[in-house]
Amino acid sequence: MRHTFAVYVEDLPGVLNRVASLFRRRAFNIESLTVGHTETAGVSRMTIVVDTDEHGARRLEANLYKLVNVLRVDDITLRPSVERDLAMIKVSATPETRTHIMQLVDVFRARVIDVAPDSVIIETTGTEDKIDGLVEVLKQYGVIEMVRTGCVAMARGPRLGGLGDVAERASGSGDETSTDDNNVSYSV
Repeated sequence: MRHTFAVYVEDLPGVLNRVASLFRRRAFNIESLTVGHTETAGVSRMTIVVDTDEHGARRLEANLYKLVNVLRVDDITLRPSVERDLAMIKVSATPETRTHIMQLVDVFRARVIDVAPDSVIIETTGTEDKIDGLVEVLKQYGVIEMVRTGCVAMARGPRLGGLGDVAERASGSGDETSTDDNNVSYSV
């Protein structure tokens, strides 16, 4: 089963390497990894998708908390959430095929962001399945190049624990021994 983790970390050099190395050392393959700034200065958020069972997911969560720069880990797999992927796809386009490609782009609610004499670049967001479907129908025209961001996900509704807790821990002013989940060991 695929598990999606939202991991809040201090925005410092080397943190991404330490997190990725933890997955490597434990022999888990990361299917998707995205990182970006959050609404709190000094805190970044990683969305990590990994294929593992429930036991493996709990082990990963506990091990992530052992990393010094990790502030909070949420396994949002079973929570109601919204997931999106962004892709840019460069497709070969002649004057004859350009209209057909534009019609397909409209059907998938994507948009053309660049037009060159012999190609177009399409931008789309959505679920992995939607993007896979668009790529599949564009293959007949010749996909020249493609880049995808990977999954970004956010749980619906209010956040448990709030980012204020994370911000306090990032600044070192919070009580680092308090926990929200009694099933996870937070020791370092």
